[in-house]
Amino acid sequence: MVAWLDASSRATVADPSRIHVEGMTSRAMLEQAREQVATLFGARSREVVFTSGATEAIATATWGAVERGPHLVLAAVEHSAVRESSEVFAGVAGGTVTIVGVDGVGRIDADEIEAAIRPDTGLVHVQWGNHEVGTLQPVVEVVERAHRAGVLVHVDAAAAGGRIPIQFDELGADLLSVSGHKFGGPPGTGALLIRRGLRLRPLLRGGDQERARRAGLENLPAVLGLGAACEVLATDDRLGDESRRSRALTDRLVAAATSLDGVHQLGDRADRLPHLVCLGIDGIEPQAVLLGLDQSGIAAHSGSACTSEALEPSPVLEAMGVDAHRSLRLSVGWSSTDADVDAVLDALPQVLDRLRALGSTA
Repeated sequence: MVAWLDASSRATVADPSRIHVEGMTSRAMLEQAREQVATLFGARSREVVFTSGATEAIATATWGAVERGPHLVLAAVEHSAVRESSEVFAGVAGGTVTIVGVDGVGRIDADEIEAAIRPDTGLVHVQWGNHEVGTLQPVVEVVERAHRAGVLVHVDAAAAGGRIPIQFDELGADLLSVSGHKFGGPPGTGALLIRRGLRLRPLLRGGDQERARRAGLENLPAVLGLGAACEVLATDDRLGDESRRSRALTDRLVAAATSLDGVHQLGDRADRLPHLVCLGIDGIEPQAVLLGLDQSGIAAHSGSACTSEALEPSPVLEAMGVDAHRSLRLSVGWSSTDADVDAVLDALPQVLDRLRALGSTA
C-alpha cells in the first residue's frame, strides 16, 4: 500500500475483500454505492451486481439463463449486445434464437413474444426503451406472459435507466441491466439486477467478488461515481425533473425539424424515451449530415452508435420497415440547454440545404 495517500484515498484503491482497515473501508464505500444504485432502481441492495457496463451485464444474464434452456427469444430491435450474446451462447448450448418482429414504430407485440416461447426456452429478452428510436416497449406485459410460461425475463434498461422511473421489484422481472455512462455515471460502469433468490452461473470466474456472482476486483472509484450519480437522481424528484426537461427539449427538436422538407420522425411520437429522437432524412446520406453538423459543433449519430462506425444499415430501422440508411439520432443530457437546441435548429436547415444543392449540381 502506498504510504503517501491519505486514508480516504487509500480506501478507494484498496481491495474490498481484505480485512485490513483500508479494505474494510473500501467495503463500506462499495456497499454504500450498491445501496444508492438499488434505491434509484427500486431494488434491494443484495440484488445489485456491479459490472463494467450494460454489455457485460447483458452477457452475464444471457450466459446464466441459457443453462436453464438453450432457446432464447428476443425482438428484432434489441441492441447488438443482446442479439450477439444470445446467438453465441445459445449456439454454445446447442440451442437457437427466435427473433420476433415489430411494428412500424419499433414496438413488439407481447402476444408474439408469448407465442415464440417453447418448452426449451431459457430466457426472454425485452428492452425497456429502444436505444435508437426511443419507442417504449410493453415490458410489464412481456414479463407477465413469460412468467406464465415459467420462463425468465431479462430487461435491457441501458437506454431507459436514469431517464425514466424504474422499479425493479415492482416490475417482477428476473434480470435487468443498466449502463452508468448513459445517465451521468463514469464510462465503464453498469449493473445487473438479479431477482432475489435467483441463482445463475457467473460469466466471469476466478474469485468470490460480488457474492461469487462476478469475479474480479471491483473498480471502486468508478463504482463510487456510479453510486453518486444514482443518489443525485433519486433525490428530490431529480429524475422526474430531468425527464420532463429532456422531453421539452426533444419535443422542440422534433417540432422544428419535421417542419423541414424531407424530414420526418421515426419511432413512436408520444410513447418514447424523453431524451432521444430519431429523424428520417430523405435523399441525403447520413454521413454528410453528421459531418455538416459536426462542423457546427454538434455531435450526433446516424442509426445506433454501435453500427454507425461500420456504415451498415440500421437493423432497428430495417425491422421497422423504414429506410435503414438515412437517419439522424439526436439526444440530450443533463447539461443540454435550450441554447443547444437552438444551435441544432439553426444548423440543420443550412446543412440540408447545402447538401441538397450539391446533389442537384452533381
